[in-house]
Amino acid sequence: MSAPAHGPGTPPPAFEVLTMGRVGVDVYPLQVGVPLRKVTSFGRYLGGSPTNVAVAAARLGRSSAVITRTGADPFGEFVHDALAEYGVDDRYVTAVPHLPTPVTFCEIRPPDDFPLYFYRHPKAPDLEILPEELDLPAVTASALFWATVTGLSAEPSLGAHLAAWRARGRARHTVLDLDYRPMFWPDEETARERVRAALGQVTVAVGNLDEAEVATGTRDPHAAGRALLDAGVELAIIKQGAAGVLGMTADTTVEIPPVEVEVVNGLGAGDAFGGALCHGLLAGWPLARTLRFANAAGAIVAGRLACAPAMPTAEEIEAVLAGGSPDSPAGSPRGGVEDA
Repeated sequence: MSAPAHGPGTPPPAFEVLTMGRVGVDVYPLQVGVPLRKVTSFGRYLGGSPTNVAVAAARLGRSSAVITRTGADPFGEFVHDALAEYGVDDRYVTAVPHLPTPVTFCEIRPPDDFPLYFYRHPKAPDLEILPEELDLPAVTASALFWATVTGLSAEPSLGAHLAAWRARGRARHTVLDLDYRPMFWPDEETARERVRAALGQVTVAVGNLDEAEVATGTRDPHAAGRALLDAGVELAIIKQGAAGVLGMTADTTVEIPPVEVEVVNGLGAGDAFGGALCHGLLAGWPLARTLRFANAAGAIVAGRLACAPAMPTAEEIEAVLAGGSPDSPAGSPRGGVEDA
């Protein structure tokens, strides 16, 4: 991942949304409610939270790119193919020859049980992002930069994230997704220390109640929001599932009720929420409108099987906000399904 040289008079690419971190291939059962050991058919999809956020933003018309790494293998090639299909720039996606592209399996047990099995051994290539190979001018020029807590779990990725944030200098729309996955960390305290250090480098923090508790030590959404603001962010967003979404700034508190949906697979909902959040922030919408829009996007994807192929268009989201149902006609993703 060598940093591209921007010659005299050649400005760096200024993406509207630039994300950084985890990528992989999601292998999801096509049989709902069946234990993984008995599943006989699977669908293969692009995966990894920041990668899916870039896809969701692109689906909403935003120019987007992702900084990540794959293995030098067929699944790595699939990542490039999928990004191209979804309109996400892949120039910062490079291969690590000695590591395999991660694969993630899950069981589909609606409405709220979706156990994940991550295969990221011996180490995920996306944790091999090198500070010296970042295109820092592009990081700085992007209108919104999105990173996740997973990228802080190991070097050299940790150093790369810190370098990216230093380059941005807490520019507006520098987002940290609190996306905490305990299996990626030696212990919760290490994660808490690194997250709290990172909060002073960003302007927006977004996460669910579990993730907010890791970051702040409390599960009370209002207390967690205030703690995130005290740590240095300008906007704190706490996703509360069936209780809706809380957004807080220094002088505004907004609470958005949930959107009712028959859940098929809740795993991609947060990424759809993230892409829609990016869209609303860049549009300069009031916080309440932004969160309603993001909430509806998440509900739509919760009613579909896959993550990346299920990301909604602006028209679909607006239809839900106008009173339509977020459920897809058959509870399945838009587009084709490939057998894994």
